[in-house]
Amino acid sequence: MKRILLLHTGGTISMSTDQRTGAVKPSDEHPLHQYSHLFEENLEINEEDIFQLPSPHVTPHDMLSLQKRLMQAAEENIYDGAVITHGTDTLEETAYFLDLTLDSPFPVVLTGAMRPIDELGSDGVRNLQNAIWTSLSPDARDKGVLVVLNEEIHTARYVTKTHTTNVATFRTPTFGPIGIVSKHEVRFFQKLIFNETYPIKKADKNVCMLKSYAGMDSTLFDALLSTDLDGLVIEALGAGNLPPAALPGLKKILEKNIPVVITSRAFNGIAQDIYAYTGGGKHLKELGVIFAPGLSGPKARIKLLILLEQAFDNKQIDLIFKK
Repeated sequence: MKRILLLHTGGTISMSTDQRTGAVKPSDEHPLHQYSHLFEENLEINEEDIFQLPSPHVTPHDMLSLQKRLMQAAEENIYDGAVITHGTDTLEETAYFLDLTLDSPFPVVLTGAMRPIDELGSDGVRNLQNAIWTSLSPDARDKGVLVVLNEEIHTARYVTKTHTTNVATFRTPTFGPIGIVSKHEVRFFQKLIFNETYPIKKADKNVCMLKSYAGMDSTLFDALLSTDLDGLVIEALGAGNLPPAALPGLKKILEKNIPVVITSRAFNGIAQDIYAYTGGGKHLKELGVIFAPGLSGPKARIKLLILLEQAFDNKQIDLIFKK
């Protein structure tokens, strides 16, 4: 008999609709508990409500709690896979946190829902079913942490939420999904060519993120200097450029030896040091910023937070982000 660890953390997949007001809110009891009969008879599902939070409430400390439970499950050596139900707003960040900190002997899959369980066209039960099938697939091993929604399988490294309400919200820009789930059949058509894992015992670093814009100056950088800042991620313009007026504040942060990581605010493509004008990528690289090709701002922030817990210096962090 196969055995799955199912961890519930909250989110829309655990909520229902108030028929009087139309508001979506947490239920007294997780509604998915009543659907275990939909799965195979030769499958044992061990369910745990590890916490019940709307995903905007989830912090790196909560992500660390999940990581510790999964590490414990690996030591127990009784599970064939693990599935986590999660709110969609920060699901991609939790998934990448786990991807960077877990060395799991079994597949770990995150899923969620865009519609509550009692709404017409609810996607939660189907997503859960597909996530469980994926976690049981032998082909899901050695592919890192996976995200399964809307019959698509994505890697935690690149997947992102792209629509506020559509059930097809999760996409992998530039690269696309690595597999699909169709009629109970799990099919992969891409391999994971790179994986990295870092041990972590705490997640206390203060890493902030800024989004660049036309006419940006040093105001936000100067404000950050008054905080206990450990690292900064900037979603820069285009391939990785900033307005000249932002540079004085950026330089002050770099002078304090605080690592600054550059990604692009563009939806597709990668950040690169291409342009040699003032504030262009090559200029920023000369000033000492770190480029994170292929990662979104939120993903780069999660990675920087984890790397700072390893006590790496800025040169080591730069090398790691190049991978």
